[in-house]
Amino acid sequence: MDTSEPSDAPKRGRSTASDRRRTLRLTLWPDVVDEQLWLRKQRSGFTTIPRVMPLIGQYMDQLSGKGFPLASTYLALWCWVFDEGLVEIRNARELAHESGFSGPRAEATWRSRMKRLVDYGFIKAKTGLAGEYQYVLLLNPLQRIKQLHLESGREDMLYNALVGRVAQVGADDLDA
Repeated sequence: MDTSEPSDAPKRGRSTASDRRRTLRLTLWPDVVDEQLWLRKQRSGFTTIPRVMPLIGQYMDQLSGKGFPLASTYLALWCWVFDEGLVEIRNARELAHESGFSGPRAEATWRSRMKRLVDYGFIKAKTGLAGEYQYVLLLNPLQRIKQLHLESGREDMLYNALVGRVAQVGADDLDA
């Protein structure tokens, strides 16, 4: 029994994961057009973000303790970084606001979170004319989290979840 397609039938190429997601989206929401979506390749102002960022943020917040969340400050930095890993901060008030801090103590609170990020080894900072955190280097958070986990010597469900997600997305940052 011949199950091949007739020679005059159009050849079907392999669909990519992107093609499959687009087909699924169009099937589930046929009335939504591309212009209604915030598509990275059609708009400006995007940055690359690790798929494990939510777990990185949770780990940072857990590490820092109640009342001193770090994730929003780190995410704000990430949204300013380019491929070189460097953020140049010329307006601390702006970063404080984007990190979720407002009011008269906004910058002081932001600076305290930045100090914690430095102390925990997630970033390095250098002083400039605009302040003590004018130049910020974002280090690989996965490598630092692994080091902190090994130093703690305890079982950690959040770390295990991060390891699982890292494997799922194919990252090798924890292998070294």
